[in-house]
Amino acid sequence: MQHKIDAIDRLAMGLSGALMLIGVVVLGVVEILAGPPYGAAPVTNDAGDVVATPMVDPALRTGLVIAGLAVLFLWGLYRMAQPEFAGEEAGRQTVVGE
Repeated sequence: MQHKIDAIDRLAMGLSGALMLIGVVVLGVVEILAGPPYGAAPVTNDAGDVVATPMVDPALRTGLVIAGLAVLFLWGLYRMAQPEFAGEEAGRQTVVGE
């Protein structure tokens, strides 16, 4: 069965891709341009005082990536719930490789 890509499919693919690219690539480049510290935790001195914190909160980056994966998961559930219509293509069998 071949599925035609409709507006919901395009929206889900675009939204999930954009969320994950922003969370990984764009905010990663922002972190690199901002300079150290690159880690998820703030940098402290020997006395325990916070010396430097990352420019972008790691929870925000993680949240964007998880939101992108959640959109893909919901889209997959939507695709599984769609009924398969028996039309002209129901009687034909498709042979792969021909």
